[in-house]
Amino acid sequence: MKFDIISVTSRTITIEVVSDECVYAKNNFEIYLDGEVTKLSNKNVTTISGLEPNKEYEVYLKDINALSYSNIKIFRTKYECATLNVKDFGALGTGNQYDTAALQAAILACPEDGRVVIPPGNYLTAPLFLKSNMTLEIQKGAILLGSTIRRDYPILPGIIQTTDKSDELYLGSWEGDPADCFASLITGIGVKNVKIIGEGIIDGNASFENWWKDAKQKRTAWRPRLIFLKDCSNILIEDITVQNSPSWTIHPMFCENLKLINLKIVNPKDSPNTDGINPESCNHVEIIGVDFSVGDDCIAIKSGKIYIGRKLKTPSQDIIIRNCHMKFGHGAIVIGSEMAGGIKNIYASRCIFEETDRGIRIKTRRGRGKDGIINGINAENIIMKKVLTPFVINCFYFCDPDGKTEYVWSKEKLPVDERTPSIRNVYIKDIICEGCEVASGFIYGLPEKKIENITLENIRMSFTLDAKPGYPAMMSFLDEQVRAGFFIGNAKNVMIKNFTTENVIGDPFIFSEVEGLFYQNYKEVF
Repeated sequence: MKFDIISVTSRTITIEVVSDECVYAKNNFEIYLDGEVTKLSNKNVTTISGLEPNKEYEVYLKDINALSYSNIKIFRTKYECATLNVKDFGALGTGNQYDTAALQAAILACPEDGRVVIPPGNYLTAPLFLKSNMTLEIQKGAILLGSTIRRDYPILPGIIQTTDKSDELYLGSWEGDPADCFASLITGIGVKNVKIIGEGIIDGNASFENWWKDAKQKRTAWRPRLIFLKDCSNILIEDITVQNSPSWTIHPMFCENLKLINLKIVNPKDSPNTDGINPESCNHVEIIGVDFSVGDDCIAIKSGKIYIGRKLKTPSQDIIIRNCHMKFGHGAIVIGSEMAGGIKNIYASRCIFEETDRGIRIKTRRGRGKDGIINGINAENIIMKKVLTPFVINCFYFCDPDGKTEYVWSKEKLPVDERTPSIRNVYIKDIICEGCEVASGFIYGLPEKKIENITLENIRMSFTLDAKPGYPAMMSFLDEQVRAGFFIGNAKNVMIKNFTTENVIGDPFIFSEVEGLFYQNYKEVF
């Protein structure tokens, strides 16, 4: 066996098995720490907790079926100057009274390189604000439970004018625009070098009786996220469970150097806007070993809707997604639709998508702007199970009040101007799709700005025979489809190689206004 150490804190280590297997190892394996069995696992990404700070350890793995061993790796845990237990600050953890003041006091009192520990118990709380250079450990058996009373939540203003009126500051955000929103249960503004670890739970306590009721209405301010990070750097969130979020679950915005590792994100299938992880205008993000079961997109990568994207021109870029299991969302890995600042260099591999509406999904529309460039989307070695339409690139996405106007839906060649987005360099390889229903794929570019350089290589696609009809993409004037072939329209330089389709109805591929088509080794199975 081979493995890498992908995270080390003062109290934890996370390892990742190196193989071609997606999410789960081929066999169960034991993790040995200093010669003793510490954990039995079947997941490629596994965290060991309860370590001592500033201590050297030896770690290796044993495949219990093949009886093979990995090499030994030596690591040292990080330095920790002090531990602060929130119960020493007055937190009770009974769940029937607020612990907000005690929790916040422990965080604010934490010295540099210190650790705040939340031991087992139920801690009812309003939003908590992080500080730099600290570790927050939510231990196994501990639950941070969000208040459901709106007046307990401070409001983050969308726009604040600087004193000399020369510029603006942005705090609150809603779906890609600056807007007043309630602070999140865990909020970080301008913090750095923060670790949130532990086997405990952060529960937003949202339901259709509180935050999810009348979800499209702004009531005083927009709904909070569960974890919101703005202008932060060097952040690790590891091994915790986050659930029942009022809206987007984890939303980093204008952040860099983020690691989101071995998390469990759980929201009901019918909960509104409960995306899993939404990096917005973020740089260098690793999303590794995360288990998603959500009510909207599992991962949605964004960079501002129009105003803030055009003004700050900050793309989301250099994002790695690996060994993630994505269930029940509208889309598994989604780019956009708020992408006015651009999105580039996305790498996804060794993931499983299960019962999502769409698999790899790119969505934009006229109006997102010339800086809304999507460039370099790479996906390989992915298994899709019962995904309705595995591949979608939609340049006519009909979101927002003006989304169904002629300017958005027109298939005529309109002038290229400052409102015109573009997509290029999409590389999809080594994908298995089983139990599809609606369509193999749907790619539709703008006639005035064709999608450039698409590669579909080594893809096996099969439909379930009892498939139900549905819409492959969200755009105007599109009919429902069932077991349909792969539509590609308004594209340039398309390579399709080693593509197999089973149980498709009609033509396996439909091309419209495609320039530079390379088409090799297609096989249809009946």
